[in-house]
Amino acid sequence: MSLFRKFFGKKSEPTEEHIPNQERGKYMPEVKLPVDERFTINFKANGGKFLYCENIEEVKESFNAILDENNWHNDKVFLIDQRLSELFKDFNLNSTKKLSESAYFLSTCEYLISDDGSLLISSNQIAEKKLIELPDHFIIYATTSQFVETIGEGLKGIKAKSKTTIPTNITTIKHFKTADDKDFLTYGSSSKNLYLLLLEDL
Repeated sequence: MSLFRKFFGKKSEPTEEHIPNQERGKYMPEVKLPVDERFTINFKANGGKFLYCENIEEVKESFNAILDENNWHNDKVFLIDQRLSELFKDFNLNSTKKLSESAYFLSTCEYLISDDGSLLISSNQIAEKKLIELPDHFIIYATTSQFVETIGEGLKGIKAKSKTTIPTNITTIKHFKTADDKDFLTYGSSSKNLYLLLLEDL
């Protein structure tokens, strides 16, 4: 029903899932939003920048817009995942393994955690580096199939995917900051200016 409503804009009688919580019975449980909506709300509340893309072309367009916005086209990028070099090969990325030379970090992540809007990452993305050692600016490429409800669910997923060796250095990125957020209160923190390129793959 909701699929047709999305395409045709047809209004139907309000169902229980669309009745605002304050109009529902006092003892009825609150209606939970879908995982993607919950993630988006929490991620933006944390300060992240969210770019939804329906196909790879839109991913590349959004990536180019980020580079334009920050004037990063000629800057070096810290890049561990070589699959991203292939995905963005049209941009002739100037990648480096030296943190001190890089303007931003381009990476994937393990999972997108809906309950708190965080990103679950591991040694697959950051090797054995600490978050505080990485550049202040992140561009993360992920897909909609990476949504999970909780960190626990994400950890189970990592374990299930890792047939031989479970990755180490598993952590979450949750607190983000704006590009001009450089006051003394943020000195030494691991919060990042983060862009999320999210590809629809479901």
